[in-house]
Amino acid sequence: MSLRARLARLKSKRFAIAQCAIAAGLAWLVAADLFGHTTPFFAPIAAVVCLGTSYGQRLRRVVEVAFGVAIGVFVGDALVAWIGSGWWQLMLIVALAMTLAFLLDGGQLFVTQAAVQSIVVSTLIPDPGAAFTRWSDALIGGAVALLAATVVPAAPLRRPREQAAVVVRKVEALLRAAADVMEDGETEPAQELLADARSTDNLIRELQSAADEGLAVVASSPFRIRHKGGVRLMADLVEPLDRGLRSTRVLVRQCAVAAYHRRPVPSSYAALARELADAVEEVAVELAADRMAVAAREALLKVGAATGQVERSPVLAAEVILAQLRAIVADFLLLTGMDPLAATDALPTPPS
Repeated sequence: MSLRARLARLKSKRFAIAQCAIAAGLAWLVAADLFGHTTPFFAPIAAVVCLGTSYGQRLRRVVEVAFGVAIGVFVGDALVAWIGSGWWQLMLIVALAMTLAFLLDGGQLFVTQAAVQSIVVSTLIPDPGAAFTRWSDALIGGAVALLAATVVPAAPLRRPREQAAVVVRKVEALLRAAADVMEDGETEPAQELLADARSTDNLIRELQSAADEGLAVVASSPFRIRHKGGVRLMADLVEPLDRGLRSTRVLVRQCAVAAYHRRPVPSSYAALARELADAVEEVAVELAADRMAVAAREALLKVGAATGQVERSPVLAAEVILAQLRAIVADFLLLTGMDPLAATDALPTPPS
């Protein structure tokens, strides 16, 4: 990962980092000053673990940490009082704590916390009274985390549409480069373009992650619930954008095949690719402005109509290129609010 990418990643997580730091300090303050715990080290730990640096499943993390600690404390405290502490007792305590957590159908965090806390109780705080303090520290940290989770910035709500626009602009760039390959027929640029297209899977993963995070924010924060409709709308665009990007990759691959085998592609197909790139650019502008790309529908339909008027080619790769141009038009019409059947029906039958 480049330094620029690392800095961008850090920038996107700076609020979460600050939120965790503040929650950790507040959890210690509450446990130490309000409840009188001498060394409430687990309160800030629980707060940070519950919050994490992502906005998804925070409530579940709070529950798993609290109950995982409870199980670990119970098993560790009970067995230390019965069999004492030592290396073989520790093995038995950890095994029993994890087994009990699994039998309670706990998640990974639940099971891990049960194991960790059984170790803490059996090795660091064998005093039964101190063990209960550790559980209450976990509850304090979880409560602080829940309170902090209701305060979220607007950035995670903007990120889905921003990432959607990034995906669309990448499709636009691939279409323009594919048009150049169709016209020039040079093998080396075609292979470079193919490698570029094959490296785009991460864009959809980032878009899905952004959509999931946005939905998690509106679900966990009462202050952001009014944005639920817009975030849901953007989340629904992940599938058509994935399809559009996949169709574009197939188009690029066929352009590379035609260039490698020196197969001619009609110049009208390159012109169509550029017109489609212009229409896709309109889609990106609308998504970046947090709007359904209804304004780009006319441009997309115009390109779709043109695919039924161009000449046909006896070259198979060229025929597949035309078919993929039509597929990309249909995929992007979904982003304008059309349903799949209407988008397909909007394309004229290609000339025979």
